[in-house]
Amino acid sequence: MTTLTHTLHRGSAYLAVWPKERQLAALFPEYRMTTATRLALRTIPALMVLSLLVQFQLGDPRYWPGVVTSVLFLASLPLQGLFWLGKRADTPLPPTLVTWYQQIYQKMAEAGVTVTQPVARPRYFELGETLNLAFKQLDKSFIRDL
Repeated sequence: MTTLTHTLHRGSAYLAVWPKERQLAALFPEYRMTTATRLALRTIPALMVLSLLVQFQLGDPRYWPGVVTSVLFLASLPLQGLFWLGKRADTPLPPTLVTWYQQIYQKMAEAGVTVTQPVARPRYFELGETLNLAFKQLDKSFIRDL
């Protein structure tokens, strides 16, 4: 159970770190996943409450198992997004993305941005942190130059 909670917390941290830049949608599935997870985190609780209120208004106990099932399904949707993001955050970068990660660090250092040393074996979480910082500190055209 602790690995599940760790993965969900890691996914939440990755959700906060990954930049909300449309330019990354073609390169990484994270853009779509973070957008869907953010939407689910905002809307699903209201849908769950609405589903329960409608059932209690109708008042027929025969339908309660179906309502409970649908509420549990709705509750699982944002958790699935956070779980996927948590697993992805801890996945090591493939070699092509490692060189890209290092190029971004080099570009930020050349631009005078204060950065720490790049991680030797980066994961997607570190890439997300780096991209987030790069989009804040550099011109947004840096992604085309790489």
